[in-house]
Amino acid sequence: MQIKRYTIVSFLFIAIVGLFIYNYVSKESTAIDLFGVPLPSLSIAIWAIVPLVIFYIASVVHISFYSLIGTFKLRKYDKDYDKLIDAIVDAYLGKLSRNHEFKTPRYKVLGLLIDNVTISSVKDAGLDIDNEKIKNVLKLIEDIKNKEVVDLKKYSLSLTNPLVIQNEKNRYMKGDISAEDILSHADKYDKSLCEEVYVDFCKTALLNMIEKYKAFLTKDALFEILARINANDNILSITNDALIHLLSGLDLSEADYLKMAAILSNSMIPEQRMKLFHLLSDAHEEAMSAYLFTLFDLEMLEPADEILENSQPQEYLNFKSYRALKECNRNFNINLFV
Repeated sequence: MQIKRYTIVSFLFIAIVGLFIYNYVSKESTAIDLFGVPLPSLSIAIWAIVPLVIFYIASVVHISFYSLIGTFKLRKYDKDYDKLIDAIVDAYLGKLSRNHEFKTPRYKVLGLLIDNVTISSVKDAGLDIDNEKIKNVLKLIEDIKNKEVVDLKKYSLSLTNPLVIQNEKNRYMKGDISAEDILSHADKYDKSLCEEVYVDFCKTALLNMIEKYKAFLTKDALFEILARINANDNILSITNDALIHLLSGLDLSEADYLKMAAILSNSMIPEQRMKLFHLLSDAHEEAMSAYLFTLFDLEMLEPADEILENSQPQEYLNFKSYRALKECNRNFNINLFV
């Protein structure tokens, strides 16, 4: 019951009791002692309503006290609700470090759950959610997925956050920033983005610029570089030493070296190819198949035979099969054997 209504009803009740006693019980006055203290002479009706007034005051204090406690509890729920909204927003944004503290038991359960999940998608981005924070974040995520550039500064997301990476990628795709802008300020971008734009950078950049940012060299970037050697467009001239220096930061497999050999078979001059893979095979056992491929491709059969003769019985069986067919005057494309 609201205190205002309770006050009105209480005073009406006290007035009615006082009037009833004064009109129908007694109009006399009397004096009483309270714990030995004499009180002034008052109407019996007045003395009758004094306990009611005291009871009213006590009840109002009681109601006010518990109303205040209830208000504090409601404030805790309101604050926890706001924190829960923040937790949902952070989950949508994919923040890694999340630890929202909740005061109420029910919200603690929900908060703990939400702080330990990442919401990667929503079934319908057009959901009519009656909360501006969540609506704005859903709209922001949808815009990023649609290749739009948005402002993420106020959310304080890390450089490794997928939304930040995609947003910067959108900027790059729209031409707002160039590959060199990203590579020259690599501390401001995630490494995966730097490696991705470096692949594009290697398609046209000069050798000295490629070497400048070689920290972001990947296998994909390497194959782009190899495809430019003595090519018709964006030609790139590179020595074996420079190429080996570039390769030094990569962990290449046998298949990778074979792919290198196949790419270079279309452009690199024979002498340089042979020297390159000879050097690589001396340093890396995984490159021996690429060296054999190069030798057979260039019809350098004697050095290829020497390598195969000194190999183990179960090694290089594909090249041994190719050699056997050639000895039987059966000619096949070496690419069929790798």
